[in-house]
Order: sequence, then C-alpha cells, then structure tokens
Amino acid sequence: MVDEAIRVTSFDVAALAGVSQSAVSRAFTPGSSIRESTRLKIIEAARKLNYVPNSIASSLTKNRSKMVAVILGTLANPFYVRTLHTFSQELQKRGRQTLTFTLSEDMQTDEAIMRVLQYQVEAVILTSAQLSTRMINLCHDRGIPVVLFNRYVPNSGVYGVRCDNVAGGRMIAEVLLDAGAKSFMMVTGDPNGSTSQDRVRGFLERLLEAGIRRDSIIECPGGSSYEGGMAAIDAHMATGKPMPEAVFGIADIMAMGAIDALRGHHGLRVPEDVMVAGFDGIPEAGREPYKLTTVQQPLAEMVEETLRLLHLDEPRGPHDLGRDLPLAGQLVWRSTVPKAAS
Repeated sequence: MVDEAIRVTSFDVAALAGVSQSAVSRAFTPGSSIRESTRLKIIEAARKLNYVPNSIASSLTKNRSKMVAVILGTLANPFYVRTLHTFSQELQKRGRQTLTFTLSEDMQTDEAIMRVLQYQVEAVILTSAQLSTRMINLCHDRGIPVVLFNRYVPNSGVYGVRCDNVAGGRMIAEVLLDAGAKSFMMVTGDPNGSTSQDRVRGFLERLLEAGIRRDSIIECPGGSSYEGGMAAIDAHMATGKPMPEAVFGIADIMAMGAIDALRGHHGLRVPEDVMVAGFDGIPEAGREPYKLTTVQQPLAEMVEETLRLLHLDEPRGPHDLGRDLPLAGQLVWRSTVPKAAS
C-alpha cells in the first residue's frame, strides 16, 4: 500500500524560514507589503519543502476567491479569443485568475451565471447579452458586480464598456461611399446582439443620408464566423443577381471569409470588382492575403476600463450600475477599399 503523502503547510515554511505564518501568506500574495529579503528567504524555504500555496483554502478563509468569471458567447471570432487573452493577462497582474465559461448552443446566459456563482467569483464579465433581470439582481444581492463587454442591455441595471459600434459602422459607410460604391451587401452576425445591430444601424444611417436607395443595400446572415462569411457570398451568387459593389462584414472574420469566397469561388477581384470592409481590427485581417480595411476596436482601453469599473480591490466601493461607456474605434484603411482620388 502506498503511504499517503505528507502535506506541507505554510506553518512548516514559516518555521523553516524563521518568520510568521502571515509573512508566508504575504510572500505569495502579489502586491503585498513584505521586505524583499524576507520574501526571498520564504521562497527558498518553500522550495526546499516543495510547498505550493493553497489558493482555494486561502479564499475560503478570506471569503474571496480571487477569481473573475468571463462568459463568452463564442470563440469562433478571433476578437473574443484576444479579449479572453487580454483579460487573463490583466487579471493576473492584479492577483486574480480567470474562470472562463463558453456558452454552448443549448446553454442560456442565466444558466452559465448560476454555474459561475458556485465558484464564489468576485465579478462577472459578460460578452453575451441575453441576461435576465432576475439573474442581474441575484448577482447584485451577493455583491458581485456584472459588466457587459462590448455590448449593452438598455435599462438592465448592468453597466458596460463597448466600442462605439454605431460610429464605427458610419465610418465604414463613409469609406465605401468615398471610394465610389453605389450598391452594398451587409454580412451580419447575431441578430439579437447589440454589437451587430449597432454596426448595421450606423452603416445604414450613413448610406441613407447619402441618398443610397434602401433596395441597393442587401443583408445576408454570416453567423459571426469565417464559414458564415463565405456562405453569405455563395448564397447571393447562387441567386444569379449581380454582386454589389461593396461588402461590409460586420466582423473581420466574416469579411475574410467573404474575400476568400469572392476570389476563390467566383473569380472576382478585391477591390477592383468588389470592395470589402470589416470591423474589429483582429491581427489576422492585416495579413498579406487580406489587408482588410476595418475599424479597430480599442481592446486594451476597453479591458482596462472594464477592470477599473469592477473595483476589484475595493469590493465595497460604489458601483455605477447604469453606466454605458462607448469608446471610439479607429479606422484602419488598407487595400480592400481603394482611396478616393481626392
């Protein structure tokens, strides 16, 4: 029979290092006040004893898990992969860890919230907007702030940080108008998401203001994925109708799929035959095969502002629950849209 391993505790480390148990705790807590010489002595004692701090036990003692939940609707869009990576890095700098939930097709946001609450998280960052008032109140009653990232739910009592998607949609419309386009296709994403709706709204508003007829603007669902962007082009071409002069993929990943379908499936040139623009500013869109004109979201600023609003180090501080903070995106003009001669 194998003997049960002896578990080394922080008290054992404290005894070997000649310090208090609280000093051991501070040595393994980022940002804690402790002399560097003392910290190094504790680290060396822990190494000799093969000691690893028990974060779960510590969280039960302090009633703080040091975990922040990030709930994602999909990882098909590389923008949200970058978002998760950025949040994870920034939370680690603040002594927190990320608890990630990805919604499946048969899982609603409320169900994910219920699972998240089992882990005593300090806060919830939500990139999927289908959230009930009941679940919002459940989080608030437990002192757990909820922030919507890059979306909003009006009058929900949840604050959020987002790119100004309406303004970004208008910017893309302006670019395509300046390049001389007269007919347009929108490849859209989640029909229930404020992000997709706002980009479409801004785009449409600017085109209509410029005198473009509504029947010169068609809409094709793209499912927020590369494959959906390709399918949108293929479906339109199958109708036998002429291809519009410009395509706006409301996410870069769909615009990239559209470009590959236009070139690879139908022998069309971009931008000579069809102009294409996207939205998000993912690194893949700037690579040689695409060089996509797009609106880049201020991801670093959005993440920083989200974490600032959560008051992670001041959990009892005031929270502006009704705040909606739109941040400006930046136009990145590349080769998929020709610049006007002027």
